[in-house]
Amino acid sequence: MSAQVQHIPMMNHVIENYLGEDDMAFSPTESFMNALPRRISILPQENKIKPFSKSDIKILLLENINSQAIVSFRDQAYQVESYRDALPESVLIEKIRDVHAIGIRSKTMLSKEVLKQAKNLMVIGCYCIGTNQVDLEYAANMGVAVFNSPFSNSRSVAELVLADIISLSRRIIDRSLQLRKGEWENSSKHCYEVRGKTVGIIGYGHIGSQLSILAEGMGMHVIYYDILNIMAIGKAKQVATMEELLVKADFVTLHVPETPDTNNLISWPQITTMKEGSYLLNSSRGSIVDTSAIVSGLKSGKLLGAALDVYPNEPRYNGEHLFTNRLNKWTAELVSLPNVILTPHIGGATIEAQSVTGLEVSEAIANFITQGISIDAVNFPEVSLRQTNFSDDVLRILFAHLDVPGVLRTVNNILAAYNIEKQYSESNGKIAYVITDISSVTQNDVHSIYNQLDKIPEKVTVRLIY
Repeated sequence: MSAQVQHIPMMNHVIENYLGEDDMAFSPTESFMNALPRRISILPQENKIKPFSKSDIKILLLENINSQAIVSFRDQAYQVESYRDALPESVLIEKIRDVHAIGIRSKTMLSKEVLKQAKNLMVIGCYCIGTNQVDLEYAANMGVAVFNSPFSNSRSVAELVLADIISLSRRIIDRSLQLRKGEWENSSKHCYEVRGKTVGIIGYGHIGSQLSILAEGMGMHVIYYDILNIMAIGKAKQVATMEELLVKADFVTLHVPETPDTNNLISWPQITTMKEGSYLLNSSRGSIVDTSAIVSGLKSGKLLGAALDVYPNEPRYNGEHLFTNRLNKWTAELVSLPNVILTPHIGGATIEAQSVTGLEVSEAIANFITQGISIDAVNFPEVSLRQTNFSDDVLRILFAHLDVPGVLRTVNNILAAYNIEKQYSESNGKIAYVITDISSVTQNDVHSIYNQLDKIPEKVTVRLIY
């Protein structure tokens, strides 16, 4: 049955309290090429809970978040403050103190020190794939859910990588720079068709598999390595080890998440294993590759070219004279080498990708604020509870707590005098989260219920929506 997309109304009142900063809770570390997460679109129907003024909710959007997201929030009467660039940490700390939601991309660092100041924060939206710029464990410890958009820019990244492969093979960047300087170099030396060549994809997730389709369309052979056994698309073939891929591939491209297991996944020993005269491409995370080893590979002739869209240290804002040795010690040497394509982390920077990302993450933020729905949160138990036609005496309880035995029993003992219409609980690491709808509630009951729940020792955060 199809669902109609609707603007979801805010509830009449929100009561919240957060765990103290010294209390500890942890979420599991994401492993290399984790199983594909669920992507479920929950679009509840309009409910009859009395709406409160959404203008009480403050949302801070940084790093030039897509205008559709800003318009969507403002159309729903949220207070929205937006900035084109990332903010200096001192300014960010001042801004984050009063906001209920913050939207960022890859340059804003939401560390423990920053999050400590965010006393009203409910939710973080990462308008990008990665979430390594957020202290996920500390956010979960606060009861703050973090959402991202891991698949919306897959096509954009895959297209950029394919363009890089063709550009490297034809040395397009070098020829263009030469011509701009007045030098005419009409030579076929080290210039090849990509047809019939082998591309090796490390990480066969959404981006890797999209690239696989595009590369086959260009007549390339596709092999891939992943720690999971993943069904191949088209004529692509999975290889048993990364070493086998490095030996066979003419082009090696990386599409893996940033984890301790993938740090310097490609360094000098791996480059020496690659085919003579091969190419290396990285559009995942800067820490995945030892860039100094790439420089050595290019200078030795082992690599005929490289394309990088990500770097270990990246500027936090746009401007001139930022990509220098002050940022990464090998920068000057790298930019001086031939047949090297360097782009400023633009893999997902297309109008199409940013539009989809803006709407997807904004919807997740709104759903969590208005209804407590946490489906697709990366650091928080994933819970969704459908809403029916509520009357004015219905209360929704959002309760996050340390995942220890007996807490849910304590919660339900407090609610024993009321009719529990619906309840769902889930855990993630050491944090559990339960949504409960109860009816036959009066205004006086609301405060009594909140005070009792707030006193439960294992509480992380409690919000009552009515």
